[in-house]
Amino acid sequence: MGKIKLENIRVYAYHGCLKEESIIGSDYRVDISLNSDLAQASHSDDLAHTVDYVHINRLVKEEMKIPSKLLEHVAKRILDRIFSELPGVSKAKVSVSKINPPINGDVEMVTVSLKEKRMA
Repeated sequence: MGKIKLENIRVYAYHGCLKEESIIGSDYRVDISLNSDLAQASHSDDLAHTVDYVHINRLVKEEMKIPSKLLEHVAKRILDRIFSELPGVSKAKVSVSKINPPINGDVEMVTVSLKEKRMA
């Protein structure tokens, strides 16, 4: 078993409960951690035997383009796509962070993390 991480995927998107957030947008950070059997890829040196992180990056950007009120909803959509499109993934954790959230305070970011295992 192995782990693949994509850290600090930066996206500009339009999520939030405030009307202004859906108009102005904000900076977001997405972090992904996946578990997969990487033994065959480590021997074969063949992309077909691993989880393609280019695919993961693309699906994150596609899901981040769809406006949502809650970061939880965005993170769940990303998880659903990972398990739907990448059969080699056994576990995944997705963290979506809003940078400088509009919450009347000095807060660097707010992060929501969800994790799931593939059902047998």
